[in-house]
Amino acid sequence: MKRTILLVDDSRADVELVKRSLSAGPAAPELIVADNGVEALRMLREVPSRDRPRPDLILLDLNLPLKSGQQVLIEIKQDPALRRIPVVVLTSSNADRDVVSAYELHANCYLTKPMDIDAFVRALRGIEEFWFSVATLPRC
Repeated sequence: MKRTILLVDDSRADVELVKRSLSAGPAAPELIVADNGVEALRMLREVPSRDRPRPDLILLDLNLPLKSGQQVLIEIKQDPALRRIPVVVLTSSNADRDVVSAYELHANCYLTKPMDIDAFVRALRGIEEFWFSVATLPRC
């Protein structure tokens, strides 16, 4: 079954890098992109359908327009229909307060975006490998 990732990030360069970094071929996950927190929550709250299932994984930047990544995380984890979806915070901040806050808000993982492109690609492939090949995810 095809997996779906919701990427919430307003950086076009990072979105393109994520698209290019994920595996290719028939088993490659489908990537859906929201470029702000309001759009992400709207997409998540839409009634799932065959054409648009709920994502299996969310990659969430913290620095977003309209609604912060922290606020998006709060709303996801407070919503019974969404809280089981794993959220990986993927952000440029390595500030201790952001890391602690993300885990206190029940993020499943916190990764600082590597500045080196090769390291960024390896990190994304590791996320994909872990969440889609190693971990057992609930059917949302």
